[in-house]
Amino acid sequence: MITDGEGTPLAVLTTGGNVPDISRAVDLVDAVPPIAGRRGRPRRRFPVLLADTGYDSARFRTACRQRRTGPIIPRRGRKHIKGLGRLRYVVEQSIALPHQFRRLAVRWERHLDLHEALVSLDCALICWRRLTKRTTSRSC
Repeated sequence: MITDGEGTPLAVLTTGGNVPDISRAVDLVDAVPPIAGRRGRPRRRFPVLLADTGYDSARFRTACRQRRTGPIIPRRGRKHIKGLGRLRYVVEQSIALPHQFRRLAVRWERHLDLHEALVSLDCALICWRRLTKRTTSRSC
């Protein structure tokens, strides 16, 4: 799962339990839709990518730089980046959100397409809840 700075899911890829996350990390970065907001052509990439130590590889770092994204990934066996845990907390909470739906906490579906449909429905519900929370909290 890749999220924005507020924890809204941008893209989700489903893999098997025995597949390392780093093998699909570049596909996940490519799955992010264009970022709209300003006039003109929408931005395709985000400026910075925060990841944990599991994504520390030279191939992934160069793939991020080729896509004009600056990787902030702590190196294995070295000191951790100060303050990265506070920023990663948002992502960890976003990863924990799908587990509020019991059907997604443990994968029971044998077919991958059913599980991916439930995960995308879950991400749509999370985005909808965040959107309604933003619009109802403001007073005109």
